[in-house]
Amino acid sequence: MFSLMACVMRRELALTWRRRTDALGCLLFFVIATSLFPIAVGADPALLHVIAPGVLWVTALLATMLSLPRLFSHDFDDGSLDQMLLSPQSLFAVVSAKIAAHWMTSGFALVLLTPVIALQYDLDARAVLMLTASLLLGTPALSLIGSIGAALTIGVRGGGLLLAVLVVPLQLPVLVFGVGAADAARAAAWTEASFSLLGAMLIAALALCPGATAAALRISAQ
Repeated sequence: MFSLMACVMRRELALTWRRRTDALGCLLFFVIATSLFPIAVGADPALLHVIAPGVLWVTALLATMLSLPRLFSHDFDDGSLDQMLLSPQSLFAVVSAKIAAHWMTSGFALVLLTPVIALQYDLDARAVLMLTASLLLGTPALSLIGSIGAALTIGVRGGGLLLAVLVVPLQLPVLVFGVGAADAARAAAWTEASFSLLGAMLIAALALCPGATAAALRISAQ
């Protein structure tokens, strides 16, 4: 199973590199959106410190949403999805590998950009570390939850809007506790609790979402 997942991940990363303009567009959206807020609200350090976790988490969620439609759409268009569904190999493993590759090219890339973006908000080292850690823990959950909606909306006209309607309510707990974990001004007990809940949601998503996504793919293919 692990060799199958490794092969699928290599394939997905190679395809992403060939279509890198899609991935770069999501990253560019993240950079532009997060850079506009300091310009709009001014250079007050206290205000920037307060809004930074919320701004970066919301824009990370939106950037992830922008990249979700391409998770299965190209496979649907070229017929690869039918081969995956008919293959005797584990669909659970294939889906897990595709989600992991998607996170590496979207969520993990956003995490790498976070320390640079945080400079615009005049955050200290501890605040940057907490913000980066919360995104590192939370963005995989966003990709896992979003994969279910991406599977259900394959081939649907206006699927992007429907995907947002289906997925965003499920991602709101990740957003709330991600912002809470990244807020250095909160009490230490609240931050620790938020990190614990983020970890619990990630574990639950790892256990449940790939199987649910595989079932959604079979439903969409019928």
